[in-house]
Amino acid sequence: MGKITKALRALGQIVKRPYLLNLILDSEEVWKDYVVKHYNLTDGLPCIDFHQFLPAGGMEVKPFAFLDGGSLPTDLALLKSLSLRNNVRDYMEIGTWRGESVANVAATGAHCVTINLPDEEMRKMGMPEDYIRIHRHFSENTPNILHVQAHSHHFDFNSLNKKFDLIFIDGDHHSDSITKDTRTAFSLLKDENSVIVWHDYALSPETPRFEVLSGILNGCPEEHRKHLYHVSNTLCAIFTRERFEAKALQPNRKPEKVFKIIVESI
Repeated sequence: MGKITKALRALGQIVKRPYLLNLILDSEEVWKDYVVKHYNLTDGLPCIDFHQFLPAGGMEVKPFAFLDGGSLPTDLALLKSLSLRNNVRDYMEIGTWRGESVANVAATGAHCVTINLPDEEMRKMGMPEDYIRIHRHFSENTPNILHVQAHSHHFDFNSLNKKFDLIFIDGDHHSDSITKDTRTAFSLLKDENSVIVWHDYALSPETPRFEVLSGILNGCPEEHRKHLYHVSNTLCAIFTRERFEAKALQPNRKPEKVFKIIVESI
């Protein structure tokens, strides 16, 4: 089920039965307890500075819809910056949605593969037709983007005959699903410089989402957990073997950096 559909149904249920909000909050507390018990990460992943990835002069994010269910501008700037910074030639993502993320990376010249549930499967799940139709809006008909309509848990990734420099995971955000997609991603990394990014690791740039974190940690090989970080000012977690100075996330701090955003309709 898509993010918008889930959100609308959840909001409707909460309006009818406000006590459900407490259940949602309690659920996140349960996942936090799980992560603390099994991985001793009370504050989530150590945090590294977003600015360390940006090129001099910043990064243009285009396209960007400013609509529900998408990424933050900083999330897309991170992906695009990584693609340029790491000289990414092969990019894969799980979860296409409107195609904003893959379109931004494709603009760097990388060969891109994006995987999403087939339209017909979404129809069988009862998703609205207008929601299904908006998938791939920004990424269709782009020569260096291959769209694969398949369930990431059942797709034969060997059929791609390819390994990847950069992988973005933004599919189903339940813990067990993230665990499976994470294991898949690690099996598809090209070399020691390859990177994985998970979207919605955080509820906000200052608040970890512990259900997602539990899936990341469960799916990540034990020897690689020391290479997991939260990227500041984004909703993203990252796996990278590159060495960065990291520190515990501290919410409500005085802003150490500010950004300039130019909003222009294109």
